Amino acid sequence: MSEHQVPGRVLLRPGHEAARREPNLLRHLPDGASSAAIPANALLMPPPVNAHDHGYGIRTLDFGNVDDALEVWIPGLRLRPRTDPYLEALVAFSRLAQTGVGATMHCHNSLNVDRLVEEAGAVMRAARDVGIRLALSCPLLDYDPWAYDGGPQRLRSYLAPADWDELSASIPQYASPSVQISAADAVAAANTNPLIDVQYGPIGPQWCSNALLETIAEASHATGRRIHMHLLESPRQRLWLDRRFPQGVVRYLDDIGFLSPRLAVAHGVHLRPDELELLAVRGVQLVSNPSANLRLRSGVAPLAAIPASGPAFAFGLDGTGLDDDQDLWRELRLAHLLHGGRGLTRTFTTGCVFDAAIHVGAKVVNATANEDLVLVDYGALIVDSLIDDLDEAEVLLTRMTAAHAKGLYVGGQEVMCDGKLTRVDFEGARAELLQQARADLPRLNCERELVTKLAAATRAYYSGW
Repeated sequence: MSEHQVPGRVLLRPGHEAARREPNLLRHLPDGASSAAIPANALLMPPPVNAHDHGYGIRTLDFGNVDDALEVWIPGLRLRPRTDPYLEALVAFSRLAQTGVGATMHCHNSLNVDRLVEEAGAVMRAARDVGIRLALSCPLLDYDPWAYDGGPQRLRSYLAPADWDELSASIPQYASPSVQISAADAVAAANTNPLIDVQYGPIGPQWCSNALLETIAEASHATGRRIHMHLLESPRQRLWLDRRFPQGVVRYLDDIGFLSPRLAVAHGVHLRPDELELLAVRGVQLVSNPSANLRLRSGVAPLAAIPASGPAFAFGLDGTGLDDDQDLWRELRLAHLLHGGRGLTRTFTTGCVFDAAIHVGAKVVNATANEDLVLVDYGALIVDSLIDDLDEAEVLLTRMTAAHAKGLYVGGQEVMCDGKLTRVDFEGARAELLQQARADLPRLNCERELVTKLAAATRAYYSGW
C-alpha cells in the first residue's frame, strides 16, 4: 500500500457520535487495498446489512411480474426464467456489493429438495467470488401451496376445467420434514467458508405444517442453527393464521420452542403489541422491509411502536426496493421518514436506524458487526454545505445513495474500489444471465396466459375474505 496519507473521517457508531477526523484513512484499510481512487473528504463506516432478500439476478418486473397484492403477485413468480443458479446469485450479490452492502440474507427460492445441495453450493460459490458475507436460508415448506386454508383445490372453482387440468400438473409435492431438514443440514456440512452461515428457512407458518414447524424447532435447538422465516406479512396471512391458530400463531410458535435468539422473522407487518412483546422476551429479531411491504400492499410494520425493550429489528430489501435498484441506503431513508411520527421530538432516531442496519443486521446473518468497512464519498454529500460540523448520520440518511459508495472491504479483503467490483466482472455476468433468460422466453410466453388466469383466480378467492 502507498505510504502517502489520505485524510478523511471514520464513523464507527453513526447516530451516536461524530466521525473522527483521521489524518490517514489508509491505515484502516486492508493490506493491498488501492489508495489511488479514494475521493477527497471520504468517510469510512461499517456497511449496512441487507437482512432479508431473495437473490434476484433477474428482477421480478423484468419478467413481467408487476407489483400487486402479495398473494396475487406470487403466481407471477412462475414466470422466472430458468437460468444458472450460480450466475443468478453472482449478479444479485454483485449488485448489492456495488451499493456498499457487505452482507446479505439470501432466502433461496428453489422448492426442489433434490436440487437444494447443488443449488446452494452454486449460491455459496457466487458469494465467495464476489467477496460478501452470506446467510443462506434453506427453503422448508409442505403446506397449502397456492391458497391458504386448503391449497390449490380452493382455486379450482375459479378456473376453467381445461385451465385447471393444465395447472394442476404443477401442484408441488413436498418431501417429509426429516428429508427437508437433512438437505439443509447437508448444505451446512458442505460449507467451508467462514463468511457464510447456513440457516433453516421455513418460508412462513402459512406454508408449513405443524409437524414441519415442530421439527425445525427441534433441529435448531439440537444444532444451534439459526432460523429465518417470513411472518405475518399480509392482511390475509393475519386472517388465516388467526383461524388456524386460535391461541395466536406467535403463541403457538413459542409453545413448540420455535422462538429464541436464533430466530429472525421478516416483515411482521401485522404483529400485535402482545406478540411484539413476546418476541422481545424470547430475543427474536424482526427484519422490516418497508419498500416491499408498500409495493405488495401489505402495509407498514409497527416499528415506531416497538418499545425500548424490543424486539430488536433490522432492514432488508426483499428484492423489491423503492426504486427497484437494490439501494439499501434509500431503504434506510424511507424507514427513517416512514416511522418518524408527527411529534416535536423524534424517537425513531438516526442511531436507531443505523443500529438496526449494522448491528442487528449482523446478528441476523450470524456475523460480527464492525469487522467490515464501506468507503463513502462524503465530500460529494456536503459539497454545498456552508458549515463543517453537520451530523454525519443525518447527512447519510438525507442524501446517501448507492452511487456514493466507492469502496467495500469485507473480511480483510477489498471487494470494491472506485465504485467497481475488484473480484468479478459484473457487466459480463449480467449480460450472460440476460442471454440465458431471453433464451427461455418461448416457454415463458406460453406460460404467461396460464399465470394470468391463476392470478385472477387467486384474486377472486381472496376477494371474499
